[in-house]
Amino acid sequence: MSATATTTDDGRRTLSPPGRRRATVIERRVHGSYVVLRVADPEGQPARPGQFAMLAAAERWGGGDGERPFLPRAFSVARIPAPGEAEFLLEDVGPGTERLCELEAGDALWLLGPLGIGFGLEAGGRRPLLAGGGVGIAPLAILQDELAASGAADLAPALLGFRDAPHAEGAALLRHGARVATDDGSVGHHGRVTELLVEELDRDERAQVYACGPPAMLEAVRALCAERDVPVQLALESGMACGYGACFGCVVPTKSGYVRLCVDGPVLDGEQLETALVPGAGH
Repeated sequence: MSATATTTDDGRRTLSPPGRRRATVIERRVHGSYVVLRVADPEGQPARPGQFAMLAAAERWGGGDGERPFLPRAFSVARIPAPGEAEFLLEDVGPGTERLCELEAGDALWLLGPLGIGFGLEAGGRRPLLAGGGVGIAPLAILQDELAASGAADLAPALLGFRDAPHAEGAALLRHGARVATDDGSVGHHGRVTELLVEELDRDERAQVYACGPPAMLEAVRALCAERDVPVQLALESGMACGYGACFGCVVPTKSGYVRLCVDGPVLDGEQLETALVPGAGH
């Protein structure tokens, strides 16, 4: 393992070692529609909850049909299972994710990270409340681990929304249980995860919400928290080509101007945004 991690931005950003590193897959697990890759990264630094890494397969990347994919893909760090390791949650939605989902134990990949600004654990007596949708549950797993280490996991309900039962199997990524909602009602609550959030806030509005998921869900969470004056941190999604601010491909508007999600986010305070439905967001 490398030296002790250096953090900035009030502890919300672990600085990435320079350059990409060759890492090795040591475990591949399938949870319904998702794949979890456990990766050995002995030269890396442990990510903060909400930070991400740029991943690319070491072989057969830039080849195949149309010579795609060309660029690495950004993935939230889902867990630090042991020193010098990291886990990532993937779903096959295109040529890049398809290739990464094919990787098996022993295969190599290129990794750059951790990158970006993660969640900040706020003080002030508020109860942490986690809300995630789809692959957006990934940074909530590592956040839940950190809350558990501080003794707060039992006080931090996790509310997770999925399309259907195969996707809902991803809830197993969280170790301390969760309330699940599915669009088709096949598992848990029949409806949207924001309906579960309303129930929790009706019980106790002294909450600090941490959310990650598709743009429509994040906008619903942002608007709901703004209406109730509940602080919320949102991990936004946007297409990223480089991950370190050079390409300006992940620029999104805020109340104070445009920011690059890869260096100024991906976690933003809800009060910074007029809307979480931003151009270029989504898978």
